[in-house]
Amino acid sequence: MTGGSTGGSAGGLAGGSAGGSAAGSSGGSAGGLAGGRVAGLVLAAGGGTRYGSPKALVRLRGRLLVERAADLLAVGGCDPVVVVLGAAADEVLATARLPRTVVNPDWPTGMGSSLRVGLAAVPAEAEAVVVTLVDTPGLGPESVRRLIAAGDPDGAAQATYGGRRGHPVLLGRTVITEVADAATGDRGAGPWLAAHPGRVRLVSCDGTGDPRDVDVPDDLAAVVAGEE
Repeated sequence: MTGGSTGGSAGGLAGGSAGGSAAGSSGGSAGGLAGGRVAGLVLAAGGGTRYGSPKALVRLRGRLLVERAADLLAVGGCDPVVVVLGAAADEVLATARLPRTVVNPDWPTGMGSSLRVGLAAVPAEAEAVVVTLVDTPGLGPESVRRLIAAGDPDGAAQATYGGRRGHPVLLGRTVITEVADAATGDRGAGPWLAAHPGRVRLVSCDGTGDPRDVDVPDDLAAVVAGEE
């Protein structure tokens, strides 16, 4: 997440360019994760300045957003799921029911440091990791399943909605170090994804959920309205 800001924007982690190979087209790999272990990673360290509080502590329908994000990955097929905390980490740990957690002491420096901390915690035996953000509570587990089905340990896969890039993002084992090295400041995986369009498989996730991110309370109200 971004340090001292809302963090978790699609531009920060996922990038916004339209390049890459579309799943189901002639470009890109056919996917190679069948039967392989895929970890999950939730970035939930930001201070949520624009929202008014850390979004890991925001509730939607009685559940914390950080719990929803962890469940999204678990239900979608990720194991284990790692959650990166930062701002108000002690309060989140005391309040939320979460799987494995790691704390990024450098969270004020931006999302890049949280992504690096999280990727370092991915088990060595995992063939890939699916990364999502705490502030995209409308995503559905089918998006995670589609990324895993289309993913490859030698590249990346990214969800698209109406042709626009979004979350989650799958990173194959062989690109994790490259992505971590490129993640700086408020930029997550975006720089690496933009620089390697031929290694990114775009996966249509239309109809699987609401991809909008929650920056301010009104955004959360819009997600609630969309679920009704």
